[in-house]
Amino acid sequence: MLEIFCGVLIPFIGTSLGAFCVFFMKKEMNKTTRRALTGFAAGVMTAASVWSLIIPSLEQSDNLGKFSFVPATIGFWLGILFLLILDKSIPHLHMDANKAEGPKSSFSKTTMLLLAVTLHNIPEGMAVGVLYAGYLSGSANITAGVALALSLGIAIQNFPEGAIISMPLHAEGRNKARSFADGVLSGAVEPVAAVLTMLLAGFIIPAMPYFLSFAAGAMIYVVVEELIPEMSSGKHSNIGVILFSLGFTLMMILDVALG
Repeated sequence: MLEIFCGVLIPFIGTSLGAFCVFFMKKEMNKTTRRALTGFAAGVMTAASVWSLIIPSLEQSDNLGKFSFVPATIGFWLGILFLLILDKSIPHLHMDANKAEGPKSSFSKTTMLLLAVTLHNIPEGMAVGVLYAGYLSGSANITAGVALALSLGIAIQNFPEGAIISMPLHAEGRNKARSFADGVLSGAVEPVAAVLTMLLAGFIIPAMPYFLSFAAGAMIYVVVEELIPEMSSGKHSNIGVILFSLGFTLMMILDVALG
């Protein structure tokens, strides 16, 4: 159980360590660096969706023969629709955006920035929870290494995300301790989502292919709707694409090496 506890917390630790950067980095992160880190995060999430979630979903549906794509397809679209509903239901503001998304609210800009990151982190927590639920069941052909690879990959891309949220908050006038706390808080949803998903293990295991692809769909929604536009905004640069490719490669290596 210790390895599961640690695995669930690893992504949260990555966010917290990134948020801690606010204490020793004096200036706000420049836009080029932010674009690079956002591209890296997008690459990790895309690779995790494919290698850790969609491919295992297809493999677990082999008994359906030519129709093994059906659970993966249905689950993927349910994940997309789930995030679309959250996106339309929760007021939030993306970095560098002038207009908030979701219903009108009286929330401050800072609160809506935190909500945007929190919304982003929900599918990551669900993905970790699904894999550890499969590992605990012993019947889903998911090893501890596969689950750990996903946790590590998400933690690596959460590190820059923690910095990306805490440093702008400090630049807007919040003290460093409060900015750090808000950065940590933005990542707290991940272990919560993971644990809630694991508590549903009895329902998840029979439908594991659907849940794996559901998490993948939710993560891809975040990549396409949020991360790719952010890494491509402003003056043309290839840095986002290069770091996207690096993140994708790193996550693929982790999944294959540890799985």
